[in-house]
Amino acid sequence: MPKKSMIDLLYELMKDSKRSDRELAKAVGVSQPTITRNRKKLEKLKHIKEYTIIPALEKLKFEILAFNFLLISTKQKDIEEMKELISESQKIIFASLGEGLEGKTLLLVSIHENFTDFSEFTRELRGLLSLKTTSVESFLVSLKTDIIKNLSFRNLERI
Repeated sequence: MPKKSMIDLLYELMKDSKRSDRELAKAVGVSQPTITRNRKKLEKLKHIKEYTIIPALEKLKFEILAFNFLLISTKQKDIEEMKELISESQKIIFASLGEGLEGKTLLLVSIHENFTDFSEFTRELRGLLSLKTTSVESFLVSLKTDIIKNLSFRNLERI
């Protein structure tokens, strides 16, 4: 399958990963066996990490989505310890290092049932990471109010 078709397949899977290989073949313009073979290849090469859904968090009784920005120690040992603590948290749904807020920043995206739950989470977070962080700032999103656009890859357009 040419590189263009592989990219087309990835975009079609981002739009709706539940479609059959036959439907994907029609959308991409290649045969169904080619789609099946290349989907397996993409999975083996880890270009597709997992097939997942994006749940309606508010329907699962979550009221707050929090973007937590932590200015962190740049020592590799501290970063490794933080990774271990973060991987154990059921509240954190995404974590990544980045740059931009006065130094090396750790972004944690977390979900919470209510403000009390969020407060307990941040208190625990500050306690666990106190020697490795110099600042913790959060941007809270209410999942109870009107969301302008839900998280989705369906409308992702190729550049």
